[in-house]
Amino acid sequence: MAKLHIKKGDMVYVNAGNDKGKTGRVLSVDTEKSRAVVEGVNMVTKHTKPNSKNPQGGIVKQEAGVHISNLQVVDPVKGGATKIGRRLNDKGKLVRYAKKSGEEIK
Repeated sequence: MAKLHIKKGDMVYVNAGNDKGKTGRVLSVDTEKSRAVVEGVNMVTKHTKPNSKNPQGGIVKQEAGVHISNLQVVDPVKGGATKIGRRLNDKGKLVRYAKKSGEEIK
């Protein structure tokens, strides 16, 4: 299980695929498959049987996973896609930072 540059809750930019150019928040990350589910990106139609959540059943649109290599974190200061670096902060903890602005990513 490798350490990934994307975490749940990050704002990301899609740099490849049908949804290229879109941005959205990461809803979940699958580290084994190196995929992330991004809000409003890679929407698929799923046919569901009636259940307690959806008593009528039918066709539901939902997000599918996007490979992590097709995503870049959005810079918190300058906006736009940026590469991610890791460095020790003043407390000696390893933190992610945006290489474009040098700002720490929370």
